[in-house]
Parts: sequence; structure tokens; C-alpha cells
Amino acid sequence: MHIPDGFIDGKTAVVTGVISAVGVGFALRQVQRELPPRKVPLLGLAAAFLFAAQMVNFPVAGGTSGHLVGGTLVAALLGPSAAVVVVTTILIVQCFLFQDGGVTALGANIFNMAIINSAAGYAVYRLVGRWLKGLRGQVTAIGFAAWCATVLAAICCAGQLTWSGTIPWSVAFPAMTTVHMLIGIGEGLISALVFLAVSSARPDLIAETTPTGRPQRLGELVGYGLLITLGIAVFVAPFACSWPDGLDSVAEKFGFSHKTMAVLPAPAPDYQIPGIHWAVGATAMAGVIGCLVVFGLALLMGRWLVPKLKEP
Repeated sequence: MHIPDGFIDGKTAVVTGVISAVGVGFALRQVQRELPPRKVPLLGLAAAFLFAAQMVNFPVAGGTSGHLVGGTLVAALLGPSAAVVVVTTILIVQCFLFQDGGVTALGANIFNMAIINSAAGYAVYRLVGRWLKGLRGQVTAIGFAAWCATVLAAICCAGQLTWSGTIPWSVAFPAMTTVHMLIGIGEGLISALVFLAVSSARPDLIAETTPTGRPQRLGELVGYGLLITLGIAVFVAPFACSWPDGLDSVAEKFGFSHKTMAVLPAPAPDYQIPGIHWAVGATAMAGVIGCLVVFGLALLMGRWLVPKLKEP
């Protein structure tokens, strides 16, 4: 769902950029106020995991692929504001290092995938979770919420394309909604499985859980989690489905893919490290670098906020 340069016009880029800046600023303030210091290392781990997971496209019907966005998942684990910060960090790195998402469209991508996917998904998760009790209910709620958030983000993307004059609403809405209803199934299943694994192993990490007793150390969890994440980047991402994702597929089908352009050059476009002629190795190296960069940035952001945080 990463919008490249050329798909939206100037007014859409400016408006979405301003809205996203306000939203991210609010998220940073909320993280500063609400995130427990013991969970700060999880910002880096969540960012690294989502970066690796977003490199793994899975096939969808009709020659289209999709990938995890993960905002709803992180929101359920760390809170919606932390999820906005995590996904925004990933989108910035993807944009400027790997040319995945346009510079002029960065505000739109942050609005769709960081703000809408995280905040709206979390709202649905909490609403449904009130009716479905127990771990099974929570897992069901997170799967449904992730699906809803994916479809809603796609609808917002369709509106931005229409407002830019790229494609009529009568075409954009059904096209983007239909394909992302299918992609959302994968988003929901992955989110539910990861949430189930975390809930079973470390229930104290869930956002709504009130820790009792002395909090468990997270260093070991973060260390092993980062190793697993790097393993995904090295051994899984290079073999991901190469079919176009939902937005690219719609662009090809309705004839506006030629609008794609690059405003700024990137060091490793399309996740290929220059000078490495082995495609698998180049993608794996790009994945490792990306994971470490987003891990470091998110962790530094958390450390910067830590002195101003207070334990409840």
C-alpha cells in the first residue's frame, strides 16, 4: 500500500503531510506520558520485526501480493500511540533508504499505514474485545481488527488517489477495497498468530495488562526477538512473492502505473544493495541493514523519551 511519488498531487501531499505531522506529534506526546519505561526496548524490537515482516509479501488471488502492515498488532501490544511511532519510523526508513514509498507521498503513507491502521485497528480491537472474553476472544478481536484496519487504510488511499485526480472514486473505491479485503485476511491471520504467541509466552507485555509483582527483564526477549527478526530478513524475505502488491496491481490494471517516479535517489532501491550481484544476498543484506536501522532509531526515540517517563 506504499504510495510512490507521482500518484498524488501537491495539495494532497501537503494536506496529508500536515495531518500526519500533527498525528505523529500527538503520538510522541502520548508515548512520553503513558509508555512504561520497561517497555521501551520493545519499540525497537517491534520496529525491526515489522520491517522484516513487511518485506515478506504473500500471494493473493489474481496475481497480487500483500504484506503485513502491523499497526493494529503493535497497538494491541504497546498501545496505539507507540504503534504510530513504530510504523512511522519504518515508513521513513523504507522511503529514504529503499525507495519504498515516495518522498512526496510520505505524509499519505504515514496517515494510512501508521495512523489509520494503528488507531482505527486498536479502536475496533477494544470494541470487539469487550464482547469476546478470554484469550480466544482477544485473538479473534485482533484478527478482525487488523482486517478492518487494512480495508479502512485502503479506502483512505483510494480517496487520496481520487482527490489527486489519478483515478475516479467509482473505480478506486471498489478496486482498492476488494483487493485489500483479501490482503486483510493475511494481515488478520498473522496478527492473530503473533498476538497469541506473545500472549501465551509473556501476558505481561499486552497493553491492557497491569503487571503484578516485579516486572520481568526484557533483555533476553529483545535479544532473541532481534535474532529471529534478522533470520526472517535473511532466510525468508529474499524468497517472498514477487507479484505486485495491492496498490501496484490496481495501478497496472487501471493504467496509472506510468505515473510512478522517484523524487530522490535511494542508497538501496527495491531492497537491493549496490555492488552485490547475487539478488538473494543483496535482498538479505538490505533486510539486515533495514532491521538494524529501524531498531536503532526506534530504540533511540524511546531512550530520548525515557527520562520524562514515570512508572505508574
